[in-house]
Amino acid sequence: MTKKLYYESAYLQEWETEINRVVEREDGMYLVLEETAFYPHGGGQPCDTGTIGGISMLDVILEEDEVLHRVESVPAGKKVSCRIDWDRRFDHMQQHSGQHLLSAVFLELCQAKTLSFHLGSDYDTIDLELPELSPEQLTIVEKEVNRQAMLNRSITSYTVTAEEMARLPLVKLPKVTENIRIVEIEGVEHNACGGTHVASTGSIGMIKLLRAEKMKGNTRITFKCGGRALDECNNNQRILGALAAKFNTGKDEILGRIEKWEAEQKLLQAELATLKEQNDGYAAQELLSAQEPGARVIAHVFEDKSLKDLQSLAVKLTTSTELPVLLLTAAENKVVLACSGGTGFSCGAFFKANLGEFQGKGGGSDTMAQAGFPAWENAFGFYALAKSSI
Repeated sequence: MTKKLYYESAYLQEWETEINRVVEREDGMYLVLEETAFYPHGGGQPCDTGTIGGISMLDVILEEDEVLHRVESVPAGKKVSCRIDWDRRFDHMQQHSGQHLLSAVFLELCQAKTLSFHLGSDYDTIDLELPELSPEQLTIVEKEVNRQAMLNRSITSYTVTAEEMARLPLVKLPKVTENIRIVEIEGVEHNACGGTHVASTGSIGMIKLLRAEKMKGNTRITFKCGGRALDECNNNQRILGALAAKFNTGKDEILGRIEKWEAEQKLLQAELATLKEQNDGYAAQELLSAQEPGARVIAHVFEDKSLKDLQSLAVKLTTSTELPVLLLTAAENKVVLACSGGTGFSCGAFFKANLGEFQGKGGGSDTMAQAGFPAWENAFGFYALAKSSI
């Protein structure tokens, strides 16, 4: 049985102990220590990282009463010095304690029980037994949970018996029936929990609720606490500052400027579409006029047109001629083949039969097909074959 120092103090960062035994498994080497402050995976909280005897520790798991530590290699000697990655541990403590406080506030203000908790590497989530949550409710909860955090209520943990537990106002009954660990936020809640926590709600820091979304009939809340919340606010401030500078306006006027910019873009896109339509008409007339008597296909190579431009031009041409239309763009190494239909020729079937020889990828219908090629030589080779075969 491993002595679990993380239950005695979540703030312990360094200690010395002995290696009881080494366990070799398919995924690596594991150490069982006499005592450990490394927290294993569990209760929605990821494990700690750190070093054992100067060797990086990669994972921590709990199996019955033993804590197993996966390491890059086995340290020399039996006695080892251990060190926790404190930034990671304290971040997890802030997130986990913040979740307890947030769940308590949701229960108090919205009568919504927390069904599950996930502590991720970037953000946290809780799933609430609540069909929907309005933006106004989310704002009220955020203000209240931060108010409670600033009251700096103490957070303590202790072990109770089943009889003692029965006298506590627990939010949810645990599965275990002995050595039940309770985490208590003074004046707020009692919760059966095996995780690591800060000593008071003030150490949680800021609690920022990011969004609420429906999830299988319930509501999922995404949030960040402490250092993560501060980073989120700083990133948002940086983005707002950049947008304000780009639009040469104050932060409060950014949305209005974006709406004006979007309206201008719609007008420009409409004008561009009209000009492209006219340009396609001129290009189609030029290609039709340039065809020699007896030509079997209208074919042309463009230097800078996009695939979308080729498709648009091909449609324009096939409304004016019964000849197949073959177009190639050097800018994208792509080919379009189109025909008006009714000729018994299938563009898609031709592509399917011949693309493989030129490493092309694409396809289409009887009246239009398109494909891309890895290099100009492949694209032009296919274009030349199509031009001579059709």
